[in-house]
Formats: sequence, C-alpha cells, structure tokens
Amino acid sequence: MQPEASALLWDARKAATLVTDFVSGNDWRNFEGDPMLRSAVERQFQIIGDALNKLRRVDPDTAAQIPDLARIIAFRNVLVHGYATIDNELVWEVATSRLPDLSAILRTLLEGPEG
Repeated sequence: MQPEASALLWDARKAATLVTDFVSGNDWRNFEGDPMLRSAVERQFQIIGDALNKLRRVDPDTAAQIPDLARIIAFRNVLVHGYATIDNELVWEVATSRLPDLSAILRTLLEGPEG
C-alpha cells in the first residue's frame, strides 16, 4: 500500500463513522425534516468520495479492493454538482443501509498486514 493511501483510507473511514454517528438515533422523518443533519451527512459523503477518488489515483491496487468505487465517487459528484436535485431518500438509504459495508471494507484495508 502506498503511504498516502493509508491517510486517504483513514479520512474515508472517519467520515463514514461520522455519518453513522449523525444518523444514529434518527429516522427518515427526522432526517428529512432537519436540513442541518442532511447537510452534515452530505458533507461527509463528499469527503468519502474525495478521499476514494484520490486513492484511485495514488494507489489503484488498493482502490480496486473497494466494491462500487466508481458509484461511490459518482455519488459524491452528484452531491457536489447536482445539489439542486439531491434525492434525500437515496442519501438516507446509503447512510443507513449501504455505508456499513463500506465501513467494514475500509476497516479491513486499514487493519490489513500493510495497513
């Protein structure tokens, strides 16, 4: 693993942990009605996407171990560039259903023999 890769994985994992913390104890109704919560979650997803996009450039072999990497980066791009059309239900679903799998992969990569 390239030296910078560990830092990028750590950034992505930290952001994923924050998303999990932010949505913990909330339900869809709370999320939908709280613009500050939605903004906080979206910002952390942007960080995840940025970090993994950089990882793809600096350490393609490590990045290749992350399933759906291109979709994760595309999700970040929608949040940044398509802010007027963000699907809040999709953001909630990713935060509550898909993020745990990504968090586990990031943890495994960081704790691996070279991490």
